[in-house]
Amino acid sequence: MGRPKVYVTRQIVPPWLDYLKEMCDVELNPLEDAPPRKVLLEKVKDKDALLCMLTDKIDAELFDAAPNLVVVGTHSVGFEHIDVPEATRRGIYITYTPGVLTDATADFTWALILASARRLAEGDRYVRAGKWKVGWAPTMFLGAKVSGRTLGIIGLGRIGQAVAKRAKGFDMRILYYDVIRARPEVEKEAGATFVPLEQLLKESDFVSLHVPLTNETRHMINEKTLKMMKPTAFLINTSRGAVVDEAALARALGEKWIAGAGLDVFEKEPLPMDSPLLNFENVTLAPHIASADIDARSKMSELVVKDIIAVLKGEMPKALVNPEVQKVRSLSQVRRI
Repeated sequence: MGRPKVYVTRQIVPPWLDYLKEMCDVELNPLEDAPPRKVLLEKVKDKDALLCMLTDKIDAELFDAAPNLVVVGTHSVGFEHIDVPEATRRGIYITYTPGVLTDATADFTWALILASARRLAEGDRYVRAGKWKVGWAPTMFLGAKVSGRTLGIIGLGRIGQAVAKRAKGFDMRILYYDVIRARPEVEKEAGATFVPLEQLLKESDFVSLHVPLTNETRHMINEKTLKMMKPTAFLINTSRGAVVDEAALARALGEKWIAGAGLDVFEKEPLPMDSPLLNFENVTLAPHIASADIDARSKMSELVVKDIIAVLKGEMPKALVNPEVQKVRSLSQVRRI
């Protein structure tokens, strides 16, 4: 049995690419950006495995181009860029990286909450532009109080729970909404009270989004739901950009339906320079870096590489998106090492 061939669409955190090379013939996209679609389809033709990112569209066309493909590992917790049912139908194993980025994302959510409420990015721009002429004034850059306020968490999964845990240190009242209510012990540990979505939006001073992107969650934050929020409230999004209708959010900011927003993800990334969101001082914008601490990204790289190798060895990976694929093609049938 020859060495399996793997295509990697972006550089990952060392030393995990070298670890993959010990057992596989690895071809790496040399570009900082995602490989062009035409290049990706060409590169996967003879590959047994693919290590991809959220920015890579993995669909039937790609599977048609890659007859030898048995496993796709995505360097992300989200997998909406992959046609999982089609992969399963073809007996292709899909792995991802849940859990290991929980703390990093929760930390960054809090960075956005604090930066938005206390106008941190706005103040930074003010200093750098040479506009700071008065040493101190009672009304300079007045922001919103965070301690003791109400935090509304939409989606009480791993990250939502970690955000709630941090909110306890700010003595906050914590509300949450999820399509599936959490177990009583989870609610108790998080200190969070389950409420209907409408109540959460109406009562929260900060609304933080932690849901996957599905047909049900796409644009769940829209004109109707934004108008339910307090005019003093802030919207925080570290989940998926398309959960928020950005056109509606721009109207909400322009017409002061809400006080501001902190955003790490967007409907289109990179954020286009003609986006109306760039026109508002009361929006803190980040380039999809919530999981970008060294430990989290290293663990993501480790998990995706080890799970790809596990499948190629005919072993069960730790984080399998589609366990039902085993009924289509067993692990012993996809073994390449």
